[in-house]
Amino acid sequence: MAYGDLERAVLDVLWEADPESWLTVREVHAALTPARDVAYTTVMTVMERLARKQHIVQRKDGRAYLYRPRASRSEMVAELLNDTLDDFSTHDRQSALVAFVEDASPDDVAALRAALARLEGA
Repeated sequence: MAYGDLERAVLDVLWEADPESWLTVREVHAALTPARDVAYTTVMTVMERLARKQHIVQRKDGRAYLYRPRASRSEMVAELLNDTLDDFSTHDRQSALVAFVEDASPDDVAALRAALARLEGA
């Protein structure tokens, strides 16, 4: 589930919107154009592909399609990391997790400790 630059940019626009709102291609294109020169049809194609891959949700409203993310940014990042780790054996997975934690910033370590404390308390 690796994303290209434009796919990530489209997802960023959708994630930054209200989680309950649906955006049109035009709205996403308008949000992207100040930072990058990209055609409306290119944004439309990227959004259709993301919907086909079930990374975003698409619904028809009259003649237009509306879009929103299938999951939050943190949920999708977690899925991406889990998909990557699933490609390895249990030993390699654990080694990768340990290496990740060893390279983590103090803020990341604090977030991990808080998450582990919540899990242990549940």
